[in-house]
Amino acid sequence: MKANVLFIIFLIFLTSVFDTVNQLLLKTSINSLESNVNSIKKAFYFIAKLLFMPKIWLGFLFCCASLIVWLFALSKADLNFAFSADSMHYILIALTSRIFLKEKVGLWRWVGTFFIVIGIILLTYSNA
Repeated sequence: MKANVLFIIFLIFLTSVFDTVNQLLLKTSINSLESNVNSIKKAFYFIAKLLFMPKIWLGFLFCCASLIVWLFALSKADLNFAFSADSMHYILIALTSRIFLKEKVGLWRWVGTFFIVIGIILLTYSNA
């Protein structure tokens, strides 16, 4: 396998890690708020509370970091390869949701995640 392909996979993995951290921060932030928004007044109050949460801003920083790394990865790889390899998000989200958010991840979700891993491996070797 070419070193360039490994570097591209590393960049895409880093993008997935940054995006996963972003999603965890956003999810934990939104879970800490009351989501009973049934009027315009409550919607504005809800948004105002979100804007003053440090985890939301930290999530945005990780989102920006993910975008920067993604753009760099796209400059090095074909879009078809990069977008397919970006499926690592599914793996990381399933794992971190289970570990950090204590969400239940059923058998079929793990089976699907396993097939995503197989697909990423096949994709990697098809580009080598």
